[in-house]
Amino acid sequence: NAMVKIDKLSVLDNYKIQLVFSDHTEKTIDFKPFIGNDRFTSQLSSMDYFRKVNVYENGRGIYWPNEYDFCPDFLRNYDAK
Repeated sequence: NAMVKIDKLSVLDNYKIQLVFSDHTEKTIDFKPFIGNDRFTSQLSSMDYFRKVNVYENGRGIYWPNEYDFCPDFLRNYDAK
């Protein structure tokens, strides 16, 4: 089973990111639950910084300049409660 990859990313308002995966699934994820007070995630509370998110060259995750990242499998299977 080939690992799912991220083909496309769009930053939306209010800390949401729309993702398109290699299996053609589209998903919008609210990242607010992942933003805390620790040194990694507190930077993301600035929308300007949050928008600096990028996709790894091979589609194997998304990341911010501070190296905080998420793998595609987690994001593809993530289901906000």
